[in-house]
Amino acid sequence: MTESGRRRLSVVQGDITTIEADAVVNAANSSLLGGDGVDGAIHRAAGPGLLEECRRIGGCPVGEARTTGAYRLRARWVIHTVGPVWKGGGIGEEALLRSAYGSSLAEAARLGTDTVAFPAISTGAYGYPLAKAAAAAVDETASFLEDSEVPRKVLMVCWGEAAKREFCRAVDERYNS
Repeated sequence: MTESGRRRLSVVQGDITTIEADAVVNAANSSLLGGDGVDGAIHRAAGPGLLEECRRIGGCPVGEARTTGAYRLRARWVIHTVGPVWKGGGIGEEALLRSAYGSSLAEAARLGTDTVAFPAISTGAYGYPLAKAAAAAVDETASFLEDSEVPRKVLMVCWGEAAKREFCRAVDERYNS
């Protein structure tokens, strides 16, 4: 399963708003009404229909996921998840981050997605250290893929070179240890 799992998990550098995938994951805030970083970019690219649908949902707790249409994005769905704010690592941030990835993957599987694209959840304004976030994200995703045939492909979409380097390192450590 190791090599097969690795083929199903890829790290790419780019803009998640332009990725072609069945679903893109939004690193949202708990209101789901847009914000900075990935959240704002996804809302701007998707257009006003996304905001209207998110208003009807009424929010999302940290570690959970909600799904909407993707509107003007090159995807069918947006899976919104709320990652934790980093406060030093002693109040369960890793478990909440893992839950954000796991809940999003479970939602992607429920939807029957072939491909799902993730940003580096919580690593921007929420301050989660990139290396720790990458390790938790890759480990949680790899574990999910071991037990599920869907989604068939998971993309970790990294905005910058530093994020790509850390996610690639985490993939190498997971599959070469």
